[in-house]
Amino acid sequence: MFCFLFFVCAAHSLGHSQNRPPVSAPSFSSHPSADEKLLLDAANRERTAAGLQALKWDDALAAAAREHARLMAGENVLSHQLPGEPPLDQRVAQAGAKYAMIAENVAIGPNPEAIHDGWMHSPGHRRNILNAELTAIGIATTRGNGGLFAVQDFSRRVAELSLAQQEEKVASLLRGTNLPAVDVTEDARKTCSMDRGYAGTSVLYIIRFEVTDLSKLPDELLQKIKSRKYRKGAVGACRGGDAGGFTRYRIAVLLY
Repeated sequence: MFCFLFFVCAAHSLGHSQNRPPVSAPSFSSHPSADEKLLLDAANRERTAAGLQALKWDDALAAAAREHARLMAGENVLSHQLPGEPPLDQRVAQAGAKYAMIAENVAIGPNPEAIHDGWMHSPGHRRNILNAELTAIGIATTRGNGGLFAVQDFSRRVAELSLAQQEEKVASLLRGTNLPAVDVTEDARKTCSMDRGYAGTSVLYIIRFEVTDLSKLPDELLQKIKSRKYRKGAVGACRGGDAGGFTRYRIAVLLY
């Protein structure tokens, strides 16, 4: 997992007030508020200008960001992790996000325009906004005693696929090669769950791999298939080594 954390100001705490006004309760709607929409549109304008794909709104990331913004505003503290609060990877996982990479920007300012401008003039925050590897975003803004607290949680989102869906995606890729036949088999599924060896007989080549993207086959496997030594392939999926929201697909391919 890659996690990039940056502060918009050097000070982590803005102090506490004995008589601070009530903190406005954040909206937990699945849609961005007006201020959140301004920050979303501003980030995507920057990405479009840089030739990057726009970030897609993610409800799980937004829920994690809103809870974090609420806590920061309540304590009047700018931080990526408040005392007793889980770290970013756990927060977004608890909110239901499935990801291959995460990042976060936090800030406090008078309004969304000033916050976005500050982020774009900070190398770390700017790098998050313009990171081509990140595909999804959830944003929260909450008005507190110190100003407008803002959180951007980013991820490279991983689709939730059943084992059967994973197998079909890999089988479809294999059918696009020169293998004469491709099947999903119990032997391949059992092999996927094994640390070494394989199930079945007459297997000439096996590969197990864990990936976050099932849009292409491993180079090593493609090279084997290109040798034209194999007449059939078998695919099996099993549970990957997920850790919280960090999601990986585990696949085995047998060649005969």
